[in-house]
Amino acid sequence: MSNDAQVTFLTQDAYDRLANELEHLSTTGREEIAKRIEAAREEGDLKENGGYHAAKDEQGKQEARIRTLQQLLKDAKVGEAPESHGVVESGTVVTAVVAGGEEKFLLGNREIAANSELDVYSEASPLGAAIIGLKEGDKGSYTAPNGKEISVEIVKVETYSGQ
Repeated sequence: MSNDAQVTFLTQDAYDRLANELEHLSTTGREEIAKRIEAAREEGDLKENGGYHAAKDEQGKQEARIRTLQQLLKDAKVGEAPESHGVVESGTVVTAVVAGGEEKFLLGNREIAANSELDVYSEASPLGAAIIGLKEGDKGSYTAPNGKEISVEIVKVETYSGQ
């Protein structure tokens, strides 16, 4: 996989929101979870201490989210959504007939469309990989996880406007 495939398009708003979340988790969030772990540790026997184990589990999830955000922000291409020229690319809204039913979705990272009703498909997903680079009117297909071949026809490609 090329390094370009790891680059994620983010609007400035999405980038700022994620950077704020990372800052909170890395500072206040870590302090809060450390206090909870310490308080639970003081309750005694760690083997049977449900509060301690829950806090440690939450700490693991929080650290995983911090690593995800760090990587996402490091590799992000920040700016306006790419202007659509009828070609499916990261950051475009695609209307397609998938397996006989019409769907409208954003191709990119789910973090872009946090406040949107749009479904989001990654460029690395089977559907995303099958349609990237296709133009309006083009047809393609991909193999679903269950092994079934799914047909896709691109109906419309639009610039993502943030909704």
